[in-house]
Amino acid sequence: MRVPEEHRKSAAKQHFKFAILTISTSKAEKARHCDRHTLRATEIATEIGDVSGETAIKLLKSRGHDIVMYDVLPDDAEKIRASVMRALSSDADVIITTGGTGLARKDVTIESVSDMIDKEITGFGEIFRMKSYEKIGNAAILSRSIAGVINNKLIFCLPGSPDAVELAMNEIILDELPHIMRHVRE
Repeated sequence: MRVPEEHRKSAAKQHFKFAILTISTSKAEKARHCDRHTLRATEIATEIGDVSGETAIKLLKSRGHDIVMYDVLPDDAEKIRASVMRALSSDADVIITTGGTGLARKDVTIESVSDMIDKEITGFGEIFRMKSYEKIGNAAILSRSIAGVINNKLIFCLPGSPDAVELAMNEIILDELPHIMRHVRE
């Protein structure tokens, strides 16, 4: 058995805690009107139409992981960094952001988070674009994403498309998470 397979197998039963951050000005405006104290993350995501956040939450819960933080914030660099800092202060092991990774002037997630990263996982973006290319062809060049380690916690910044979230979660993150976390915690 190869070493990565051994690492995956030895850590496969682990469950992790996640912070989900949806970055979308329009969804943040809708979220302002939700009663966040009585609704669960999945209910808020459904109520505001956050299909990407809802997709991430459902996939994580289906694998036995916990959601310890869910935030919806506008496309604003300071607010993105502040929300990431709150997630880092929580008991989350992993932060997943969705949205704000495009090429429009308002899309600042990658720029906001990349300065915070201690160690970038460059292969994530490369593999994500390769897998995106298999699904959507040359439009994959528009798929900006980044992953890395901040203060011994993982962060993955994903596009806001539900299909992109599902692809990244199912074909990369969920399978490699125990292996990555093992190395992060060494």
